[in-house]
Amino acid sequence: MQITDIKIRKLFDEGPMKAVVSVTFDSQLAVHDIKVINARDRFFIVMPSRKNPDETYRDIVHPINAQFRAQLEEAVIRAYEEALAAAAEEGATATDEEPVPVI
Repeated sequence: MQITDIKIRKLFDEGPMKAVVSVTFDSQLAVHDIKVINARDRFFIVMPSRKNPDETYRDIVHPINAQFRAQLEEAVIRAYEEALAAAAEEGATATDEEPVPVI
């Protein structure tokens, strides 16, 4: 199974959750709502989950083995870092341009 697309749906500045991501596998299966978390000075991903009646959470979808989890986590975090750099560059470009007159 190959990761064929990663879309950063939303970036967050505040709190431990830094992004919400969608990943497409083999151009045929999309998994939405993967979260990028920054805690204890490291980034990791949290798979989509639902809340059970007993107030616990259960993953809706998850990697079966550690090797694939590591591959998925590495790809998602790399895409997050690229999106963050692109957003910072867009912000720098916007402030470097001439102000647009407001009519």
